[in-house]
Amino acid sequence: MGNDMSAGSPVPELMELALGAARAGAVRAAVTLGLPDALGDTPAPVANLAAAVGADPDALGRLLRSLASHGVFAEQGAEHYVHTPTSLALRSDAADSVKDVVLWCTEPWTWSLWGSLDEAVRTGDEMFTAAHGRRFYQHLHSEWPESAKVFDRAMTQQSRVAALALADLLPLPGAGTIADVGGGQGIVLVTLLQRHPGLRGCLLDLPDVVANADARLRPGGELGDRVRLLGGDCLKEIPVRADVYLFKNILGVDEDNSVLILRNALAAAPPGARMVIVENFVDDGPGTRLASAMDLRMLLVTGGRKHTKAGLLRVVERAGLTVRGVRPVDSNLHMIEAVAP
Repeated sequence: MGNDMSAGSPVPELMELALGAARAGAVRAAVTLGLPDALGDTPAPVANLAAAVGADPDALGRLLRSLASHGVFAEQGAEHYVHTPTSLALRSDAADSVKDVVLWCTEPWTWSLWGSLDEAVRTGDEMFTAAHGRRFYQHLHSEWPESAKVFDRAMTQQSRVAALALADLLPLPGAGTIADVGGGQGIVLVTLLQRHPGLRGCLLDLPDVVANADARLRPGGELGDRVRLLGGDCLKEIPVRADVYLFKNILGVDEDNSVLILRNALAAAPPGARMVIVENFVDDGPGTRLASAMDLRMLLVTGGRKHTKAGLLRVVERAGLTVRGVRPVDSNLHMIEAVAP
């Protein structure tokens, strides 16, 4: 037999895959230590960074070396590091910061669940309830309030860049009202209302989420007089009449429940209302690797899923809507435009 580690061997690549938790742990450690904020615009020695974040210099050097091998920070001179575009996105003050997204993806409670992925694949069901005694969202908001805050901030960060791209793509001539269903803290709705001064909106999400809506949408806020904040569950009811309904990254449930959400909107919608679905496809476009990773996490934690393009189009048609078009929003998201009968 040849050497397993010889050139062309699959072993190193498989070992890197198996050690993927090291990469996730490293990027989380960088954020929780405050490393991206501590590093300024010029090369800094490891010793200075260690003093700034309260870390052991040798151990911090090892962390930085690993991160730099993935383009997060870069070594410039012996034991001096600088920012890269990737590490800058971890700074708290970056306009495109994904600091909270990284924290959300690596929350400590996730680690043990990944060890049960094989069982989730065997059963086709989530593993969170067996580990914690109740479904994920119930447990998150009642038992882990700090983690719930990270979730809210992460969803807002994730939506910020997509919101601008979506506002550029989504024509709203003649639309008087838009309902952002499952819209989180409302960053997409804020962007659309700012872009279209005559538009009014409704933000529908779980009561705990709506209670922390963007300050611009609350009473007395910049857009407060143009918005209705509505706490509710879109799987039960969407009691909103609007010209346009937006569903961004909320059809992450099985096919039947995805159909149910759209039909709940349809029950309140006027004839000809537009339904805009924005989702990741697991099988179409350059974002499939990210989407398929999110798909496995959703299976494990909530029992949800990311859909294939054909699967999501089938959901839309089963709900009784007519598809008018499908197009990319950015490298990860697609938009399906449909209309009510």
